[in-house]
Amino acid sequence: MPRPVLVTGANGFLGRHLVAELLRRGYPVRALARPGSAAAAGPLPPLPALPLDYREADLTRPATLAGVAEGCGAIIHAAALAQVNPARDPAVWAVNYAGTEALLHLARQGGVGRFVYVGTANVFGFGSKAQPGDETRPYAGQRYGLDYMDSKHATTGLVQNAVADWQLPAVLVHPTFMLGPADAKPTSNALLLALHRGRLPGYPAGGKNYVHVHDVAVATVNALTQGRVGESYILGNQNLSYQEAFALMASVLGVAPPRWPLPPTLARAYGAACDLQARLLGRPAQLNASMAAVANDGHYFSVEKARAELALPQTPIAQAVADAFAWFKAHHYV
Repeated sequence: MPRPVLVTGANGFLGRHLVAELLRRGYPVRALARPGSAAAAGPLPPLPALPLDYREADLTRPATLAGVAEGCGAIIHAAALAQVNPARDPAVWAVNYAGTEALLHLARQGGVGRFVYVGTANVFGFGSKAQPGDETRPYAGQRYGLDYMDSKHATTGLVQNAVADWQLPAVLVHPTFMLGPADAKPTSNALLLALHRGRLPGYPAGGKNYVHVHDVAVATVNALTQGRVGESYILGNQNLSYQEAFALMASVLGVAPPRWPLPPTLARAYGAACDLQARLLGRPAQLNASMAAVANDGHYFSVEKARAELALPQTPIAQAVADAFAWFKAHHYV
C-alpha cells in the first residue's frame, strides 16, 4: 500500500483541484485544512465526505501539526495566505513563512520522498511579452511593498535552503494567475463575476500571465515524480495585457468589455486615495497603492521549463473562463 500524499490548503481553490487530481490517479490522500474550513466549502462537497484522510491544523500553531505528516510519502504544500489588501499584515508572514518552516521540519523528520512547494510566479523577475521573465530572473516584487510577495520570496529561499542543508527532496512550483471552476470563495475568479456584473469600467496599463487551475494541478502532481530536486518551475500559459484579457473574458461571458484605459498616473492617484481612506476609516479600502502599482506593470512569464520537465498542459484561457463561469452559473453565483 503506497504511503499517502499530504496536501495542505486542501480546501482552497487550487487545493481542491490537487485533491481531485491525486484521487483520480489513485493516490491515497491526507487532506489538511484550517480548523472549521470544511463547513465553509459552499457548494463543494465537504472534504470529510471524500475518500481520503481528513485532518485539521493551524499552520501558525505548530503544536496542532503534530502527527499530520506521520506515515506520508510526500507532501504538497499549497496552503498560503494570498492577501494583498492590506498590503502589510504580520498574519501573512505567520502563515506563508513560519507555517512553511514548521512543515519543512515535519517533512525532514518524516523522511518524505518528495516535498512539492507551491509558490507564486511573482517571486521571479517579470518581463515583456517579447522577452518574458523566467525562473532565472531575480525577484523584482520588493518595489510593491506587499507582504504576500515578500513572504513568498523569502519562503522560496527557505525551501531552497532545506534542499541544500538537509538534502530535502523538494521541487518548487510557481503558478501564475489561475482561472477555472470550483472557486467557491471566490478568489481569483471573482474578476469574472465583476466583469459580468459591469463593475470594471476600465482596464489598467499592465498585464499578467493566466493559466487554467486544472493545468496547475496536473503539473503539481506530476512534480511528485518529475522535475529536478531544488528546481523551480513557473506554471502558467498565456501572457495577456489587461485590455486583451478583459476582451477575451467578456467575449466568453457575452458582455461588453471595459471601454476606458486607466492611465498609470490615474491608477496611482486612486491607489493613494484608497490608502488615505483606509487610514481614516481604519479598514482596507477597495484597493491600495501597492495593488495599483502591480496593475500598471506587465507581469509576463515564460513557462517553457515546466512544459518540458513537468508536462504542464496548456488549456486555452478561453476554456478556463468558460469552465469557471459555467460552474458559477450552475451554483447560482450569477
